[in-house]
Amino acid sequence: MTKILITGFEAFGGETINPTERVIQRLKDSDVNGAQIVTCVAPVVRYESVKKVMSAIEEHKPDAIICLGQAGGRAGVTPERVAINIDDYRIADNAGNQVIDQPVFEDEPAAYFSSLPIKAIVRDLTSAGIQASVSESAGTFVCNHLFYAIQHKLRDTSIRNGFVHIPLLPEQAQNDQPSMSLDIMIKAVKIMINTVLTEEEDAIITGGKIC
Repeated sequence: MTKILITGFEAFGGETINPTERVIQRLKDSDVNGAQIVTCVAPVVRYESVKKVMSAIEEHKPDAIICLGQAGGRAGVTPERVAINIDDYRIADNAGNQVIDQPVFEDEPAAYFSSLPIKAIVRDLTSAGIQASVSESAGTFVCNHLFYAIQHKLRDTSIRNGFVHIPLLPEQAQNDQPSMSLDIMIKAVKIMINTVLTEEEDAIITGGKIC
């Protein structure tokens, strides 16, 4: 049976919840379109997040990995195109690390592209009425850190991997921040899983931005 690893994060930045953790709690040990879903909650801590996810990869030996992160301020689901080799933390992580302009890994490539079919994912999400778009930046915090590190460690394997940001839950949103219900998030992740299972190559459709 095909196995898909879905990862999320614990709460951070003064929040008491993280939507990604809620999502994977609902998906844990489920079956989506014939694929076994396994999950992992990573700490919002530099390098420790990578260790936790790599341990899950070694344990479960998944065929594909979808890493989820919280993106306050974004209204839709946003598959990330590229991970960059930089840590520049505007706030401290959950262990108090607040690094500035340091590489994730010294003397390694500047960036890695997602190996998930990100444009096909956006197509399928929008076709289902879920707001979605390709994102050109995963930021420079622990989300990008994990995205870059896992892409680097899996670069010589056939395991498909990428990172997707999801909005805040309604109970987190303040001052008219955009949000999305947990049920819609669950639906979105199931659609993403199906797209990863069925699309060997990405769709050739526009997803770029002028600036």
